[in-house]
Amino acid sequence: MKINTQKIQPYQADGVVYHADTCLPLMDAYNRKKLKFKALARHTYPGDRLDENTIGLNSIGYWDANEPQDWGLDWHRNEGIEFHFLESGSMPYAQENKEVVLLPNHLTITRPWEAHKVGNPHIGMGKFYWVIIDLGVRRPHQDWVWPDWITLTPKDLVRLTTILRQNEKSIWKTDQRVRDCFLRIGKAINTDEKGSNASRIRLLINYLLILLLDLMNTRDIVLNESLTDSSRSVQYFLNELEKSLSENWSIELMAKSAGVGVTRFTHYCKRLTNLTPMRYLTLKRLELSKNMLRENKNLTITEIAYSCGFATSQYFATVFKKHEKCSPNEYRRKY
Repeated sequence: MKINTQKIQPYQADGVVYHADTCLPLMDAYNRKKLKFKALARHTYPGDRLDENTIGLNSIGYWDANEPQDWGLDWHRNEGIEFHFLESGSMPYAQENKEVVLLPNHLTITRPWEAHKVGNPHIGMGKFYWVIIDLGVRRPHQDWVWPDWITLTPKDLVRLTTILRQNEKSIWKTDQRVRDCFLRIGKAINTDEKGSNASRIRLLINYLLILLLDLMNTRDIVLNESLTDSSRSVQYFLNELEKSLSENWSIELMAKSAGVGVTRFTHYCKRLTNLTPMRYLTLKRLELSKNMLRENKNLTITEIAYSCGFATSQYFATVFKKHEKCSPNEYRRKY
């Protein structure tokens, strides 16, 4: 099992360099005294700073809301695997477009590539914990790299990693031991002063992972190796591409964002869409441009061209006419 001893750097995906989520709605609610909040974190995550003894742990903390809230955390991803735990109350939660209401002792597992949100649209009243561990991965097919202070035996760590990678179960009903572990995590966070509880926090996270492995070993888990296939990483990228069509994409940049080589990216793109990557990109840009032509009457053709990722309005008009058998202006008048 690989061990991570390096500092975590910002990463690139979808043509954008991402840093850790700043959780602005949460911090705004805290500043307005809507709830209690305590966390230890690094990068741009909010909270007191974690020290060098817990490299790989990006954020650990909780919020405690005992009155109705007027905010939520919209769809986002994290720079690591995230474990949420609800101690009390109820919490609207969604992951990969599946919406549920979390109840006490529910634990969620969110991999780095899985979009999730808390609130519908507002969070519920409850005490909600989280632990985010960076594993050095952003896509499903990449090998997980655990921090060097994770002390599970190689066999147990391989088993835990395999279960977490090869099944998509996201919500677990836990037992009193997991609950007690998070209560102890909360106490360690509350009493930490500039890293004074680093050893205790490391120990508790290791214990949490052992408890999760015990929990998963007692359940009828169906493993699916295809969930770690490169094609799944390419599919995630293609699903996300619509949000960044204005980027100056090349095949090389698309492959890099998907985390695979150019040859493999081209192969899987053709298999998944029956199109070459650049052809798929062009059709997606044209689809967006048609929507904008119909729905945004005040935008010029040049503005639409740039918004959809075409280098010039002339090139946009040429490609558009080739595909639609009419000019962008003619299409706009038609609709």
